[in-house]
Amino acid sequence: MATAASAPAATAAPAAPAAPPTAADREAERKKAQIEWALKQDEIKSDPNGQWATDAKASSTFNDAKGNTSYSASQATGEPNVQTYSTTPQAWSSKTPDSGIEWLELTFAKPVRANAVRVRESSGSGALIKIEVFDEKGVAHTVWSGADSTKELNYLIAEFPKTAFMTNRVKLTLATNVVGGWNQIDAVQLVGSIQ
Repeated sequence: MATAASAPAATAAPAAPAAPPTAADREAERKKAQIEWALKQDEIKSDPNGQWATDAKASSTFNDAKGNTSYSASQATGEPNVQTYSTTPQAWSSKTPDSGIEWLELTFAKPVRANAVRVRESSGSGALIKIEVFDEKGVAHTVWSGADSTKELNYLIAEFPKTAFMTNRVKLTLATNVVGGWNQIDAVQLVGSIQ
C-alpha cells in the first residue's frame, strides 16, 4: 500500500527590509529624546524629597583645585549646571584620568531616612562602582555597587529600601580606569524623608 506524500511545508515570504529612516524621522526621534530628557530633569529637580549636596570633598581634584574653583569637589554641589556631555570646569574631576580608585564625599543640609541617590554624570559616564551613605555614628553603609551603565549626560539612579537611620552624607567611589578619559560628576541628589 502506497503512502501519501506529505505536501511541502509552506514557507513565509521574506520580510521586506525596513526603509531607512528619513531626515524627518531622525529629527522627530531627536525631539522626542529631548522632550523625555527635559521631563526627567524637571521631575528630578522638582522632587520634594530630593536635596542637592551643600558641601563636598574628594580624594583628589584636577589642578589640586580647592574651594569653589574650577574642577573642585564643590563643583558637584547644588543643582545640575552642566548642559552638554563634555569635560567642563563646572563639574568635579579627579587629579588625573584613568588612575583607578577615586572618591567624592558629599554632605546635605537635612538628615533623612534615605531611599535613593541620584548622581548626574557629565563626562566619562559609567565609572561609578559604589555608593555609600553614613549613619549617625559615621558608619558607612553600601546602598549600591556594581557596573555603572550610565551613558552620556545622565543620572545613575540608585534606589534602595529606606534606611533605618538618618543620613546626610554620601560617598561615591569611582574606578576611573573603567571609562577612558576624564570622569566628571556635576551634581548629586539625596532622596528621603524624615520619617
